[in-house]
Amino acid sequence: MVASVAEAYAACERMARAHYENFPVASLLVPRRMRPHVAAVYAFARAADDFADEGTLAAADRLRLLEGWADRLHEASASAAPGPPPRAGEPPDTSSVFLALGESIRSLSLPVRYFEELLSAFRQDVTVTRYRTWDDMMRYCQRSANPVGRLVLRIAGYDEPNLNAASDAMCAALQLTNFWQDLKIDFDRGRIYLPEDERERHGAFERDLAAGDITPGWQRALAAAAARTRLLFDEGRYVCDGVRGRLRYELRATWLGGTRILNHLERSGFDVIHRRPTLGAADAILIAPHVFAWRPTVALP
Repeated sequence: MVASVAEAYAACERMARAHYENFPVASLLVPRRMRPHVAAVYAFARAADDFADEGTLAAADRLRLLEGWADRLHEASASAAPGPPPRAGEPPDTSSVFLALGESIRSLSLPVRYFEELLSAFRQDVTVTRYRTWDDMMRYCQRSANPVGRLVLRIAGYDEPNLNAASDAMCAALQLTNFWQDLKIDFDRGRIYLPEDERERHGAFERDLAAGDITPGWQRALAAAAARTRLLFDEGRYVCDGVRGRLRYELRATWLGGTRILNHLERSGFDVIHRRPTLGAADAILIAPHVFAWRPTVALP
């Protein structure tokens, strides 16, 4: 049983450190006062995303878990009580997540609608497995990725249209990068995020993916998707310098990490069937100097 809000935040930070892969969550680059709140947001979203991706449960059961998560969100935002213990299928740290999240929402006046948008995207992951057009895909990103950036800005004390717009672009770019990186993983779960019209334009067929082949058609389609993703990264650069203090270093590291993953994808010919590109120690060594000697118009090699 969680004894205090401080313990609840500590539990959320442990969850964040245990799960992040490409892009640091509540890292040492983030101002200390922000870290617990960012970790609480991450813990909330991580658990909900796991519900949507839980392959051993029927779709109806996954939707039930997400609806329960929404109920807990509204309870936590209205009351300081830790709430009831975890329900079937929920993680053991449920009480910690919502005790911390509720404190963050109330103390920082975080808009609950951003959390609701995240949950609506996770519900969509349960029921929608293909996207016809880029417009359809970007509407999904507006709810699955952009709210996270908006929440980080609000935690930092920013609510400015230009920063919000740049954050939206960068978050969408990060989301899309993760989709191209996880193409095989998502396909095995029954989903393809690369829009159908893009696949049809280049001759990228599902049967080839099922056979374990990244054909020239898939390479062309993914190259076009990567080019579109880079444009979004370019639109999002402003947020890296539009904030003050240490947060700008965190955002620069995230921007550089995302574009570095695109580099790896392109160099591999987008062959994510045989090797999923990730960031390693060599990437960190390359990225680190650019975080502080920031020249965003110069792409990393």
